[in-house]
Amino acid sequence: MAAPLIDQAIEHLRDLIVGGDLEPGSRLPREQELAVMLGCSRSTAREAVRSLVMARVLDVRRGDGTYVTSLRPELLLEGIGFAVDLMRDDSLPELWEVRMLLEPAATAKAAESIGEGRLAELTEILEQMRRCADDEALLVHHDARFHALVAESAGNSTIASLLGSMSSRTLRARAWRGIREAGAAASTVLQHAEILHALQAHDPKMAHAAAVLHIGTSQAWFQQNIYAERQIS
Repeated sequence: MAAPLIDQAIEHLRDLIVGGDLEPGSRLPREQELAVMLGCSRSTAREAVRSLVMARVLDVRRGDGTYVTSLRPELLLEGIGFAVDLMRDDSLPELWEVRMLLEPAATAKAAESIGEGRLAELTEILEQMRRCADDEALLVHHDARFHALVAESAGNSTIASLLGSMSSRTLRARAWRGIREAGAAASTVLQHAEILHALQAHDPKMAHAAAVLHIGTSQAWFQQNIYAERQIS
């Protein structure tokens, strides 16, 4: 089956969704009707649907039919996390740059409107980080949760999803640093405390600066100790 035909069917189906003919939650016509709608064969329509299912645009419900998903950013951007995990090591400095651009901005935005309930959650996570400073795996787990909650508090689900998708690779550097550098855990906890303090003060500038310091410290360590070593080898 020629790939261009499938690509055309995917594009046509995408246009129907973007144009509102197929809204989130709506059910697709039966395969024969869909093929006629797309101007292609049933097998081509089937492949187009399969591709959009993998992209989380469509959802096949066994025995019920195929539906357009909610199209929420956190759903559609799931594939980015998979792509990030497949990135070659020489692309990781760029990943750090993207995180440096997005996360301080998200942290500053969170400081403007974060509620007391979320601040209480972050305070508890920080206490858990202090208690498990000697357990690197657990510390990284709480670290990831802390950042995820801050990103969610920015009120932009697309940014939160993008940052979450990048966390797996950059947090590995956090783990390497904790294993190889004395005092890294204490420094990490302190930096998170500074971020929390800025959020509690609802000070966007302070929150932005605290996030830049935190990310920049890990970024610089990665560049000097992991990426440089791999370049040499």
